[in-house]
Amino acid sequence: MDLTGANWHKSTRSNTNGGACVEVADNLPTVAVRDTKDDGRGPILGFSRSSWATFVQGVKLGSL
Repeated sequence: MDLTGANWHKSTRSNTNGGACVEVADNLPTVAVRDTKDDGRGPILGFSRSSWATFVQGVKLGSL
C-alpha cells in the first residue's frame, strides 16, 4: 500500500493525554488505519472505500 501523501487524523473524540487511539488516512485510494501508540511504526490495515464506509455507518447506527 502506497502511503505517500497520507493525511492521518484521529477522531475528535480522542483524548489528548496519550490514550489509545487509531488514526485514519482516508485521502488515498485505500483507507489506511494505524494504532497511535506505535508512533506510526506498527502495522497498518488497509480497507476498500466501500468496506470502510460500511464499517463507519455500522458504528454510527450502533450495530457494531
